[in-house]
Amino acid sequence: MTWSDHLVILPILLPLAAGALSILLDGRVRHGPATVNLLSTLGLLAIAWILAWRTLGPGSLADGAQVVRVYLLGDWPSSFGIVLVLDRLSATMLALSATLSVGALVFSLARWHRMGQHFHPLFQFLLMGVNGAFLTGDIFNLFVFFEVMLAASYGLALHGSGKARVKAGMHYIAVNLVASLVLLIGASLVYAAAGTLGMADLAMRAPLLDERSRTLLEMGGAALSVAFLVKAAMWPLGLWLPAAYSTAAAPIAAMFAIMTKVGVYALLRFGWLLSDSRSPDFFNAQWLMIGGLATIAFGALGALASKETPRAAAFLTMVSSGTLLTVISIGDLSLVSAALYYLITSTLAAGALFCLAELAERDLDEKKPAAEDQGELAVPLLEAYGLQEDEPQDEEVGVPVPAVLAVLGIGFLACTLLMAGLPPLSGFIAKFAILRAMFESGHMGRAWIVTAALMLSGFATLAAMTRIGMRLFWSDAERPPPKVRFIEVAPVAMLLLCCVALTAQAGPAMAYLRGVAEGLSAPSSYIEAVRNAPRMREPLAEPPPLGSRTHQEGAAVAPLIVPALAPAASAPSPASALPAPPAALPSAPAAGGAP
Repeated sequence: MTWSDHLVILPILLPLAAGALSILLDGRVRHGPATVNLLSTLGLLAIAWILAWRTLGPGSLADGAQVVRVYLLGDWPSSFGIVLVLDRLSATMLALSATLSVGALVFSLARWHRMGQHFHPLFQFLLMGVNGAFLTGDIFNLFVFFEVMLAASYGLALHGSGKARVKAGMHYIAVNLVASLVLLIGASLVYAAAGTLGMADLAMRAPLLDERSRTLLEMGGAALSVAFLVKAAMWPLGLWLPAAYSTAAAPIAAMFAIMTKVGVYALLRFGWLLSDSRSPDFFNAQWLMIGGLATIAFGALGALASKETPRAAAFLTMVSSGTLLTVISIGDLSLVSAALYYLITSTLAAGALFCLAELAERDLDEKKPAAEDQGELAVPLLEAYGLQEDEPQDEEVGVPVPAVLAVLGIGFLACTLLMAGLPPLSGFIAKFAILRAMFESGHMGRAWIVTAALMLSGFATLAAMTRIGMRLFWSDAERPPPKVRFIEVAPVAMLLLCCVALTAQAGPAMAYLRGVAEGLSAPSSYIEAVRNAPRMREPLAEPPPLGSRTHQEGAAVAPLIVPALAPAASAPSPASALPAPPAALPSAPAAGGAP
């Protein structure tokens, strides 16, 4: 291995080290945690784009051939140890997460990071969990990284305190704790049925299971799907989202926009990897489509009923999640590539809208500033944990923005076009690509249903955002412009410019995402790369002399790992890949006899 092969583990190790260092520097170096957080996040952005480039195979961007990179932790074989797998899909999600995190972090540096304790370590641990969920190659470590991500999000959801925030945060914590329990139960059932939790091994063993084990596997798949759909906020499992996202601090809500996409990613990964056919029937595509349509309707109606921008943005996040669930339930290759394009666009637009909402709503009489929302609850919480309030919250950072209402108005208009799917930005291209792929694939009945859902949700989004925009920018001509700094506008502009770049380079972007979808729908390269991953130290060809030090150290593990690592002339077939069952179970020793 070369040094570049170790880049695969850096999206996990770098935020872990940065979070630990931020804790050590907290209270000792004035700007130490913020500096460490910023440098680590920028480093993650560079690493994510390098990894995305390294997954490209020879040929064009649309070429389905991809380079799958496998990292064996501890140099254990993939059947026994922890394995990280980087393919085009996981690299795309890493790049999206890193891009969004840079915008959210820069926005928070104006003042939001000082509203509570340990913002910077929690932000890094959240990135560690998200990146680990995208890279892991087995179900148990997916559960582990889910818990790391959720544990950090619990603290961030309560960041800044306030009665409404604590109430919504406790609801969010309770629901996700139950979902984590269901995920663990599902993983246990899958292991009981197949004897493995590795995704590649499970894909090989699932078609060969008998009827009893297949039933147990389907029960485990049902439990996993419920947990993933809670993360993806499908109605009615996602009723926690509007309150939790709308009451969270603006940069935290922007970062949370990627968390629903983690659930969608898990459904995509398992649905295509573990199915007997090309469609993700492992998670019951029919119910997935019904739930997606219900989520679109609920989110659209919620956005129409919302009077404040953050709450409308939370409901629009549910609309985007419902759209993705509806589209991926059909399982067509061209639909998956269009859905990934929509996923990227909607995530960046939602992050920009959450940040922009706080700027536009600032200093309005009908909405208290977040710094004044501490109420009577913040002081008892701080005293209970022996903490003190940080430096004053009204300290201004950065250079004021001239013509601030015009700048905010342009940003609000761009967010409206992106979320409603109107031309000329990438939101329109994404929805047009989805509808075109549906009609060309021959799913005529479902195509008209999805068309109606997307059209109605787009009109509802346009109506809701127009009403909110009129209240913010036109209703009060004497309203003084809000005090907005360049450090707050710059990340919003950066996220929106990413959407503009997606619009200008829609052809290459769609070609690349089609290659992602082709690699996802043909998982043989993923499975073979994991099962045949080379180790840095090959097993010994001959056993060492009896009594030697090498023999004494490796006697316990050599019989286990050598058969699994024997090189093969060609890729093993699914039947030959499984170990043969023992001829007979050993009989119990007689009473008093030697074992």
